[in-house]
Amino acid sequence: MLNSSVFPVIHGHRGCRGLYPENTLPAFRHAVTLGVEVLELDVVISADSQVVVSHEPWMSSAICRTPAGQPIAPDEQLQHNLYALSYPEIRRYDCGSTRHPAFPAQQSVPAYKPLLREVIQDVDRLSLALGRPLVRFSVELKSEPAGEGHFQPPPRQFLDLVVRELQALQVLARTTLLCFDKRILQLAHQLLPGMAVCLLVEDKQPHADHLQELGFVPTVYGPNFPLVSSELVTDLNELGIQLVPWTVNEYPDFHRLLAFHPAGITTDYPDRFLLASH
Repeated sequence: MLNSSVFPVIHGHRGCRGLYPENTLPAFRHAVTLGVEVLELDVVISADSQVVVSHEPWMSSAICRTPAGQPIAPDEQLQHNLYALSYPEIRRYDCGSTRHPAFPAQQSVPAYKPLLREVIQDVDRLSLALGRPLVRFSVELKSEPAGEGHFQPPPRQFLDLVVRELQALQVLARTTLLCFDKRILQLAHQLLPGMAVCLLVEDKQPHADHLQELGFVPTVYGPNFPLVSSELVTDLNELGIQLVPWTVNEYPDFHRLLAFHPAGITTDYPDRFLLASH
């Protein structure tokens, strides 16, 4: 048993990718049933300007099948561009029946890529039915400069579409916006100064440089977990920035990070660490 007073909030990565198909309703529902307090998910934009929950702005050959039920060849996956497909077309693909090769224990179930609003409404209903507090959301906008105009809209349009959905569902106060693309976060800080934002980092560039480039103090710093060090934690604490590393799946890594007292930990296996907290 771990000391609950220092136990970080568990963020279910793409729902619970180690257990159910990523970024699908079955994964989000299972995470809520487990007791996850924060759902981490990714969003992209369809041709008809719908906010779709998906890690890639295309149909991944690793997990998706065509509307005819056929596998997608790796060299053809970029042709299944979500930004060039309407949402009714996107919904016809199956991204749950093919088990992700990196997660052998994942339960395969037919599943489509849902809309952001559908996920939020669905898990809120489930939380209420279970008598649980409503979960919070960590929403990553999958934006990068190289994909602009082909796989995604410009930053302002992308942000506006996502924020409009969150405002319509009245969940802004329960949401943190995540992004590797600093332009998105800078716009969010400018337009919604009270919005919680998280700078995601996966390279070895010094964190001080990342923060200087961002130009303001974000709510959360989200590094790939091997990047977490005593120096990073000391600097974040001095700045009042929360630490939420990703993606922590093994117990030795989890216990190493506990010593740094992160605000949260993002994992594909929330069941492992929720069990450890009790």
